Amino acid sequence: MIRTLVTLLIAALAFAAHAAVDVNKASQAELETIKGIGPSMSGKILDERKKGSFRDWTDVVTRIKGVGPANATKFSSDGLTVNGAGFKPELVASSKPTSPADRSHSTEAQKQPAVSPKK
Repeated sequence: MIRTLVTLLIAALAFAAHAAVDVNKASQAELETIKGIGPSMSGKILDERKKGSFRDWTDVVTRIKGVGPANATKFSSDGLTVNGAGFKPELVASSKPTSPADRSHSTEAQKQPAVSPKK
């Protein structure tokens, strides 16, 4: 009986220690409980949040410099959520806008006239 109670108590404490931290509701101190989020990153998150709540992980990755799919995966596995949802890389990778460099390559290709072979 006592072993069961101790086991339940330990499980409850472990769960509480790994409780979800929502990016739209958390204070700076709560954000910094997530491994990899320090004062600089939490400041960026709070500054962007002042402009408007984050809709989803794609919004977070797009708006916060330094948060890409790799960091989002780490933050999510440590308990960070966006509106209660964990990170799903397949949703962000397909919807992330291309970089300016990627756009310039496609624009250059469009500007080049097609060369027809001489006869």
